[in-house]
Amino acid sequence: MSKLVLVRHGQSVWNQENKFTGWVDVDLSSQGLLEAQTAGEKLKTSGIKWAKAHTSRLKRAQKTLDIILDVCGQKNIPISVDSALNERHYGDLQGLNKDEMRKKFGDEQVHIWRRSYDIAPPNGECLQDTSKRSLPYYREYILPDLKEGRDILVVAHGNSLRSIIMDIEQMTPEQILALNLDTGVPYIYEFDAQGRYLSKSTL
Repeated sequence: MSKLVLVRHGQSVWNQENKFTGWVDVDLSSQGLLEAQTAGEKLKTSGIKWAKAHTSRLKRAQKTLDIILDVCGQKNIPISVDSALNERHYGDLQGLNKDEMRKKFGDEQVHIWRRSYDIAPPNGECLQDTSKRSLPYYREYILPDLKEGRDILVVAHGNSLRSIIMDIEQMTPEQILALNLDTGVPYIYEFDAQGRYLSKSTL
């Protein structure tokens, strides 16, 4: 049996300012740094020893991963960095305030842009688009290690992780609409030797 630990990066400066971030490479806020530290402390008590870690090319995810590994005393493990795990691209919404966009376009439209599976914001990606890069990466570089019984850590973003979770749990587009991942919270998935999902928990 193997464990896959998924962690959305700690709060970013633009999360704090309620802005659409996407591929803009903003840093962690002071709260985000604390969330990463807390995630590391929780994972240290779990006793999980990772064979490898994966993260995106955005520094808010990389810094969260670095803090977690430092707290857990596991900074020497192999780390793969790939844009396949980047947040979904929010297109024309990037850098704009979410509340202001709700006033302009309505709550329902902004919720659809943020959560829907197949409706993208203007010049951006929907979750389906994000999954076209995150899932091939997951199946080629993560799932084989899980089948070999290796424990893996992935620190990435709300939507790249949602697309992976949608596949693992075989969720429908309607079910994924309601799924929100909190920043800095470890989600633990257990798999059997065939790579079949057995259970999940949070720390």
